[in-house]
Amino acid sequence: MKRLATTLAAAAVSAAIVGAQAPAQTPQSTTSAGTVLKNRAPVNKEILKVTLPKPTEADLPNGVHLIVLEDHRAPLVTLQMIIDGAGGYYDPPSMPGLAGFTATLMREGTATRTSEQLSEDLDRLAATVTVGAGISSPFATVTGSGLTNNLDTVLALMADVLMHPSFPQPEIDRYKTRTRAALMQQRAQPGILAQERLNRVVFGDHPSARISATPAALDALTRDAVVAFHQAHYVPDHAVLAISGDITPAKAKQLAATAFGGWQKSGQALTAPSDPAPVSGTSISLVDRPQSVQTTLVVGTQSIARTDPDYDALTVANRILGGPEARLFEHLREQKGYTYGASSSFNSSRTVGSWIASTDFRTEVTDAVVTDLLDEIRQMRDVPVTDKELSDQKRSIVAGFARTLESVNAVLNDYIDSYVYKLPADYWDTYPDRIQAVTVADVQRVAKKYWAPERLQIVAVGDGAKIRPILAKLGTVQEFDADGKPIK
Repeated sequence: MKRLATTLAAAAVSAAIVGAQAPAQTPQSTTSAGTVLKNRAPVNKEILKVTLPKPTEADLPNGVHLIVLEDHRAPLVTLQMIIDGAGGYYDPPSMPGLAGFTATLMREGTATRTSEQLSEDLDRLAATVTVGAGISSPFATVTGSGLTNNLDTVLALMADVLMHPSFPQPEIDRYKTRTRAALMQQRAQPGILAQERLNRVVFGDHPSARISATPAALDALTRDAVVAFHQAHYVPDHAVLAISGDITPAKAKQLAATAFGGWQKSGQALTAPSDPAPVSGTSISLVDRPQSVQTTLVVGTQSIARTDPDYDALTVANRILGGPEARLFEHLREQKGYTYGASSSFNSSRTVGSWIASTDFRTEVTDAVVTDLLDEIRQMRDVPVTDKELSDQKRSIVAGFARTLESVNAVLNDYIDSYVYKLPADYWDTYPDRIQAVTVADVQRVAKKYWAPERLQIVAVGDGAKIRPILAKLGTVQEFDADGKPIK
């Protein structure tokens, strides 16, 4: 290293001497006559035209719907088994989190393999098998991946985890111990506290209000509870098996039938998720964290279902307001320097989801941030966006969509959405055209409809003594402690 440093230093000195002795040279232009340098990147105004590769679909005898998307560029295959009816939406009200408990514990041993043996087998195969369930989602998902030449073994392990989990009591005890610590730690995170309170005022007692399991539900967890949930909800009647990678549809169907042929159809009807009660009136909530040096602010409301006709227009409107380097970011960070970031987003499923704008900032600028953030939302309702702003953000959305098409798994996920939400066959082929068709009037219309002042719910987490008077300017403030309990 010393010799290399010495050589480099000598070369640098030599270059400097030569440069000092050489006569000055006039820079030669590399541009041809008539060229105009505009100092900006060229922009292609053509709408992205795509025709996505179509998957092959089939139904197995037990009701599992098979979706296969071929991609032979690498000897890899990824697997997703989506089980409708096994997600947290179907948790009993007295035990929120049971679906997630069950999903995690399925991976901790089967009738023929211990947790350690499962891990060893998967490591040997350079494969993966995981199970998860959203806290308020209707779905649970078993995922897997492996090399093409041992896919039958990976599918057998995946099927074993799915159909024959043993739920050993020692694993349940260990899971409860480590999860209890994680749930306790959550209460120290202001973002969690803000989301918890917002979901409660937006969704009430609806399953969509849940953001995590509760310590009480964890304490009440028993082996009998997870066994019963698994038996009742992990059925093939409404399941989807999505496969992508180095495999043909015929081979995928053969392997799937072999692996999951013993999974018996239940014949049970699935209870369809229902929408929460509509939001009626605004609210202002304060979660008090004495001595906190920063405030977490969230403003939110109910949004729409995934199949709502306003989905594309709301996507564009939200991107203009709270997307990357959009209005909230530009105003609150770039212009005012109040925060490291500010954004907005919305989610949707079979039922009405939520829309939220959020930011974190130092306590002393709470008044300014609350005022400015609400004013940005007001301007989306009252003032038409500019043509340039609309055009730029629509191009950004379409470009982001185009980048996802590089991943076969992302394309497969689009087709999973198409199946789950019964979207039109050409939905993704026409997505860029639909985004580009959104107008200034569309943006203002959905902003007025979904971000009306009487629908907005405001939640602030921070030092109550300092931010309470600021929130009181907006109306009656409901106060809560860090455990979510009302402060009288």
